[in-house]
Amino acid sequence: MDIISTAILLLFILDPFGNVPLLISILKNVDESKKLPIIIRELLIGLAILILFLFFGEKILDIFGLEQQAITIAGGIIFFIISLKMIFPDPNSKGIFASDGEDDLLIVPIAMPMISGPGAIATVILLAKSHPNHIGSVFASILLAWVITSIILILSPQLSKILKQKGLTAMERLMGMLLLMMSVEMFIKGVRELVPTFV
Repeated sequence: MDIISTAILLLFILDPFGNVPLLISILKNVDESKKLPIIIRELLIGLAILILFLFFGEKILDIFGLEQQAITIAGGIIFFIISLKMIFPDPNSKGIFASDGEDDLLIVPIAMPMISGPGAIATVILLAKSHPNHIGSVFASILLAWVITSIILILSPQLSKILKQKGLTAMERLMGMLLLMMSVEMFIKGVRELVPTFV
């Protein structure tokens, strides 16, 4: 499997540019000296959650007896919904995975759902199910997407100053359009594979 293209898909789902404003909002009342350690800690926890679902997510699917075609179609629908929210955001929402924030930022809301949210977890399970003989490649893709996401989120204060709100919005909507096309393709692929089973 193509590690780079898979990493790009995961990067769309992780949506680091879309989460920059939310991250800044969550950490606005935190001392400057504590922001970087918190971001790094939550990024590592988020990665651990994704890896956990990479290796054990398929077992969870087997328990519920889910077929690969059903996972592919469901993944396409999930990506479709996420992409629509990226392209047409709710003006009253702080982001795709909006959160009011808490004093204790351990795990919630940065590690989950900002990094290892429902979309990312579903994607990892789908990849593991679709490529059982390439788990190492999937792991490499997750790691690559996570590294890029980490760099963007760590540099979020600087990116916010450079791109401004309009620049961040433009980046998020561009990623949303690309994800929308990929979600439709994924849905069509799942239906195409499912139709012969009824014939």
